Amino acid sequence: MKLPDSNAPSLFDRLALTRHRARAQDDALFLHHAAMDEVQDRLTMVNKTFTAPAVVTPFAQVWQVVLPGARIVADDEVLDLTPGAHDLVIHAMALHWANDPVGQLIQCHRALRPDGLLLVVCLGGETLHELRAALGQAEIEIAGGLSPRIAPMAELRDLGGLLQRAGLALPVADTARLTAEYRDLTHLMRDLRAMGETNSLSGRVKHPTRRQVFARAQQIYADHFTTPQGRLAATFELICLTGWSPDDSQQKPLRPGSAKARLADALGAKEGKLPD
Repeated sequence: MKLPDSNAPSLFDRLALTRHRARAQDDALFLHHAAMDEVQDRLTMVNKTFTAPAVVTPFAQVWQVVLPGARIVADDEVLDLTPGAHDLVIHAMALHWANDPVGQLIQCHRALRPDGLLLVVCLGGETLHELRAALGQAEIEIAGGLSPRIAPMAELRDLGGLLQRAGLALPVADTARLTAEYRDLTHLMRDLRAMGETNSLSGRVKHPTRRQVFARAQQIYADHFTTPQGRLAATFELICLTGWSPDDSQQKPLRPGSAKARLADALGAKEGKLPD
């Protein structure tokens, strides 16, 4: 596989991301445990036994318990996956940090055998929308402009389209939302740091932010996004994607006009013309 062009602009600073992940704490990775539940739930619905799984993840110590014996692969720009070696690949909570998400999916597809399953869990566009709004408004009021602080995350519809672009069959995309509660903005930011999910954007501001920005953001957050108990609510959207490596054994859509029965007859309904 061709290596990424080192001179090409990157949305994310992978060195900063690696540093942030290195200081993550296992007891703060509740999003990964929620993602594992989603993965296991979906695997129970698949009538197939997988014998050669692989898991792409930045936190091997967490995900190695999901599928004992699975090959654990770091979420590098170029994945250490052998073409055609696996019947199941799980891309676990890392796609939202990929500079080339389509490339990640294509690499996973290449690693699958025919009729192999790709299962992806990542953070979606609704994640931390409260923090994004509060910090954005505060920075505009105090500093007179916006700076990159929270990574842009893809919407469900867009991610579903990536599966097709990667050449996967029978694509399905769905979402699960979690709400966490925090005492204040400092509590939330400390938790994000402990998750290894703090700002790794290449264009992030490198100098310290004025305290007034955070004080105003805390006020805006508390005014608009609190729980009935008076705590700050933070949304985390988990997007789950499934797609299959194409195989002749899979179901195929019928050709338009090939139906042998009318829908109205099947429903027992009377068919009529629509008004002009």
